[in-house]
Amino acid sequence: MTDTTTQNAAAPTSLTARIEPYIGILGPMVMIAMIALFMGAVEPARYFRTSNINQILLDAALYMPMAMAMTFVITQRGIDLSIGSVAALSAIIMAFLIKQYDFHVLVALPICILLGAGMGLINGLVITKFRVPDLIGTLAMDLVYRGFALVLAKGLVLARFPDLITDIGRGQTFNILPTPVVIGVLTLLGGYVLLRTTHFGRYSIAIGSNPEATAMTGISVDRHRVYAYVLMGAMAALAGVMLTGKLNAVQATSAPYFNLHVIAAVVVGGTSLFGGRASMIGSLAGVLLLSMMINALVTLRIEFFWQSVASGVVIITSVAIYTWLQKKDRDGGGGLHAAFASPDNRKLAVMTGAIVGALLILLALGGLTASPPAT
Repeated sequence: MTDTTTQNAAAPTSLTARIEPYIGILGPMVMIAMIALFMGAVEPARYFRTSNINQILLDAALYMPMAMAMTFVITQRGIDLSIGSVAALSAIIMAFLIKQYDFHVLVALPICILLGAGMGLINGLVITKFRVPDLIGTLAMDLVYRGFALVLAKGLVLARFPDLITDIGRGQTFNILPTPVVIGVLTLLGGYVLLRTTHFGRYSIAIGSNPEATAMTGISVDRHRVYAYVLMGAMAALAGVMLTGKLNAVQATSAPYFNLHVIAAVVVGGTSLFGGRASMIGSLAGVLLLSMMINALVTLRIEFFWQSVASGVVIITSVAIYTWLQKKDRDGGGGLHAAFASPDNRKLAVMTGAIVGALLILLALGGLTASPPAT
């Protein structure tokens, strides 16, 4: 018995087990390298010029504060689909305070952040006190906040803000680094400290791993979930200010795709949608990856709407890979061979092949029988 135990303890761990703690950063870094290599071969002069690199960093910086907060939300098995509306409504109210009521920007700016935190608080209370699922609750609140923004703005585009607002969105710090990048990196550093050194970070991971067991230890699960949504609302409002400064304008329909982009970045960075695993560095890598990917699509002159397609594919692929790695590590699965050993999986594969094959045949027939376009 002792010999067997000693042999098992001395047995080398699998490669998957060794790299699994680092997969959150390795995955996006590999994809970043692939994009860089591809663009280096196709469009090196345009993609790697200084102005374009600066644009990639500016685009990524806009999502860094929200990615930091969304890391905590998703780690706790939550989701927030209202961040775009929170950003727009907070920025609209800030704009009205500055332009119509002559508030000083140093007063209007913290009001904007506090309003975002308040909207996050409402989201958290809806989820924890009314027991509305995160997906439905934040989606409904997204409609509420967007509706308020539309009512307040009445179709107006508010523009031309004080220099401090534009500096937050597109200025330079000490004429060296873009101010939005400095703000984004600082928020991620703050999130890293929160995650690694505070009770809030440790409790967030515990809640995502097993909320029932965490509650039994005396930790207030609902209270810490509300904390995460308050942080998310404040960071969404900050992103709304950054977007307003970047464009020097704001309207009620601003930030329509914030939720898709931020969730994609966090998930690609290795934070598990099933809770209990977080990577702040991975979230940074995910934000950079998506900004590089979208910039590459623009550089290659591909239509804007393909950006949504690409983001969706990246989300599905990342979640599928991370889920497979977790299942293989947990169950000792044998990869693709084990997957196709299942009769159900083989039947699904055959059905998928039949559908794809039929579509290809029909497309080929359509191409052969189609009439040439009229001139």
